[in-house]
Amino acid sequence: MIKRFLLFFIICLSIFEKSFSENSDLYKKIDLFGEVLEKISKEYVDEVDQSKSMDAAINGLLQSLDPYSAYMTPESFEGMQTETSGKFGGLGIEIGMEAGVVKVISPIDNTPASRAGIKAGDYIVKINGMQVQGKSLIEAVDLMRGLVGTSIEITVRRRGVKKSLIFNITREIIQVQSVKSELIDNIGYIRLTSFNENSSEQIKNKVNKLNKNKDLKGYILDLRNNPGGLLSQAIKISDFFLENGEIVSTKSRRVSENRKWFAKRGDITNGKTLIVLINYGSASASEIVAGALKDHKRAIILGENSYGKGSVQSIIPLKNRGAIRLTIAKYYLPSGKSISKVGVTPDIEVMEGLEDFKFNSETDNQLNFALKLLNG
Repeated sequence: MIKRFLLFFIICLSIFEKSFSENSDLYKKIDLFGEVLEKISKEYVDEVDQSKSMDAAINGLLQSLDPYSAYMTPESFEGMQTETSGKFGGLGIEIGMEAGVVKVISPIDNTPASRAGIKAGDYIVKINGMQVQGKSLIEAVDLMRGLVGTSIEITVRRRGVKKSLIFNITREIIQVQSVKSELIDNIGYIRLTSFNENSSEQIKNKVNKLNKNKDLKGYILDLRNNPGGLLSQAIKISDFFLENGEIVSTKSRRVSENRKWFAKRGDITNGKTLIVLINYGSASASEIVAGALKDHKRAIILGENSYGKGSVQSIIPLKNRGAIRLTIAKYYLPSGKSISKVGVTPDIEVMEGLEDFKFNSETDNQLNFALKLLNG
């Protein structure tokens, strides 16, 4: 009995020592941070705003976790809420961070950025001549904001292009229309540019109208340069084309965030042939739809490998009226594969054409390939 008690005491003591040691190391790091902040305040060549330094430190902590977690000051948080209302002033690009560099996830259709020639995968290196590397994502966004009608100079580096590219872009009110459709050679073409609150309803209406054509051969769902949006919309849109089976699942440290979503019976296209177009600018919700339809062999995926943003972010308000955008879970396809950093690989790889390439035009070789495929 005494031996058992001694063994229990030793185990408890070792656990306590480990906990104490971990807390002690943490307190040492906090002291070190305070010391560094003090040295900067006293010794740095220029006077430093300590409030901004603390904001940068908080943001640095979050961005060390992954490219999508970030800190929003009260001003940034208010700006984000304005933008998500669907009408805002800006360039029309979705951006993220990669290895400390601002990267274009996707330009939004028919916006100043897309018309100027900004492409998915471009790295923004300068804004109005100011170096962007080393700045946070929120700081880069703030630099790009401005009054409607004012211009901005964006310098980018592009894969396969040796010299930097400079774009002069005029800011506009960005109004996102997420769904466009038309009948091309008796093929229903639907372009979805983002997953907004009413995207699924718009797609359903477009499909119902296209279904009235008795000679309809099939559908093309264009998700190129679609940076994503609402998970709920990705699930609904995937469900439109599936009869059953898993659509997507999320896994997290918190059991409450581990979920699975399944398709309900009923394919609104009545099983017609479906081709989904993706490219490097297809991210997040776009990858969920493309991945689910590919795994269930419901659609042919055509184009280029997608972006690889397979994580769920939650906006968590803070006491100072700011917020943090924090990754809380990861997406998994029906096959069990993660999208994160991998993306969705097309069944048929067709690379984007030359510099004069333009969506849904004579130079759109990816769409033209899909049309020929459906026409036999």
